[in-house]
Amino acid sequence: MDDRATTAAPRELKRELKLLDATMIVIGSMIGSGIFIVSADIARTVGSGGYLLLVWLIAGAITVIGALSYGELVGLMPHAGGQYVYLRESYNPLVGFLYGWTLFMVIQTGTIAAVAVAFAKFSGVLFPSLSAAAVIAGGRTITWAQVLAIATIMLLTWVNTRGLLGGRLIQDLFTSAKTAALIGLILLGFFAGWKSEVFAANLTVFWDAAWTRTAADGTVTTEALSGIALLAALGVAMVGSLFSSDAWNNITFAAGEVVNPKRTIALSLLMGTVTVIVLYLLANIVYIGMLPVTGLPAGADAAARGIQFATSDRVGTAAASVLFGEPAAVIMAVLIMVSTFGCNNGLILAGARVYYAMAKDGLFFTNAGVLNDRSVPGVALWVQALWASALCLSGTYGDLLDYVIFAVLVFYILTVAGIFILRKKRPDAERPYRAWGYPVLPALYIAAAALIALDLLIMKPTYTWPGVGLVLLGIPVYYVWRMALRREAVGRE
Repeated sequence: MDDRATTAAPRELKRELKLLDATMIVIGSMIGSGIFIVSADIARTVGSGGYLLLVWLIAGAITVIGALSYGELVGLMPHAGGQYVYLRESYNPLVGFLYGWTLFMVIQTGTIAAVAVAFAKFSGVLFPSLSAAAVIAGGRTITWAQVLAIATIMLLTWVNTRGLLGGRLIQDLFTSAKTAALIGLILLGFFAGWKSEVFAANLTVFWDAAWTRTAADGTVTTEALSGIALLAALGVAMVGSLFSSDAWNNITFAAGEVVNPKRTIALSLLMGTVTVIVLYLLANIVYIGMLPVTGLPAGADAAARGIQFATSDRVGTAAASVLFGEPAAVIMAVLIMVSTFGCNNGLILAGARVYYAMAKDGLFFTNAGVLNDRSVPGVALWVQALWASALCLSGTYGDLLDYVIFAVLVFYILTVAGIFILRKKRPDAERPYRAWGYPVLPALYIAAAALIALDLLIMKPTYTWPGVGLVLLGIPVYYVWRMALRREAVGRE
């Protein structure tokens, strides 16, 4: 009998995500509730069908160019952590940490909270009692919607801690369902709900830009736009379309679990983003073929309120009401519940991989860098779930997401700029995929994103500067964390 001590082989991430799975994560993480809601705010900001479509088209072009550019970084560094790793290697560990810090504090967890609450709120259409408040110990009042939101986060987190298979199956199933449903609504809109007189009326003012604002007393004012004012309005309007098109980069976080990641992720990014952008454009064409772009807040019906003043900004429901009448609210609630549930699964699955990578670098809780017996970062998943749940209870996730819009754009800019930096730093490194259209398209992406970020900095300072402050707060946290690690290392000597 061999009595020599044996050491169990270290656990490793399992490469089980194939091209279909990776593409479903891209599509599923992108499509949440935004496409059914944000067109109302865009319509109020730009005031016409032509500019409404242009905002979505520009956001789509920026998204696809960004995805094509990321393909080179994935091929160069097909590791868990994705964008965090690209920033760390392009610049230094501090820049990578600032991204991971902001991702954990707000970007990923805040989005998870917002999507979970959206799921719960639309559940209230089917179960009205969910809209009622509940009182818990200590006298603090929370809503049943918050309770349900946290429950869904915990459920999806638990499923993902049981191994990659469960998360992958949920992603494939719910993404397929919501994509098919969205395609079905678009086809019905074109062939059953299309109103030629509405579309013709929208065409007559297709390029008449105007910014419509509603004062606290309900007074509506409209300002015609041209020149610099129009460009500024387009930049502000981009916020909704960009965020509805965001999270496509989540598949890069899980690169350590993708089969043949150098090829698979680049293809999934291209296929996923193009699919979503085409669907978004078609959905908005349907909107302007079924509803007037402009309207009045007190309009008697969906047509009178138009896209601008759809009830609670639910443009998708307003359009569906043309097709289905009264049942539209229930039909859209079910679709959005399916959409947001699948969206959150992708966000939860992918986000934990960033904290796992950070922990391996000593920049996050040590246990978050350990894989459980199912070869997934269980601790990282639960830490993410707890913070996202806390944001659900705080009710501030919406404000926080608004605050980091600028920061998100800056990190995207830095990441794409990393392609130029790494071409110089590692000229001989293997690059199975090179950024399409380099250097023109990556440079175009940087310029376009920088212009939007600058526009937001000027036009929405109350939202952008707090985000900058949150990112900068990560600098002392980084050095305190490093100092604590050094002390721990010295204590072990």
